[in-house]
Amino acid sequence: MKERLKQNWKLFLIASLTLGLAPFKPPHIVGKLEWIAGGNAFSGEHAMKFMDWFDVFLHGTPWVFLIVSLILNLLAVNLKSKIE
Repeated sequence: MKERLKQNWKLFLIASLTLGLAPFKPPHIVGKLEWIAGGNAFSGEHAMKFMDWFDVFLHGTPWVFLIVSLILNLLAVNLKSKIE
């Protein structure tokens, strides 16, 4: 599993730039993260509903995979350079 995450960084990059940023003006993930950071996502009159949380999951998952893949690749390069 770890090797697949490391090898598929290009797929994760493409997914992040397409699905992760769709729709492009403005990207859903940016609006949802601002909503969460603003504090109104959890309570109040305009709290996020299930569909909004699903949107965060849908548009955020490619970014999480990309970040994990990049970290694994950077750690592998770092460990390899220490061994040599």
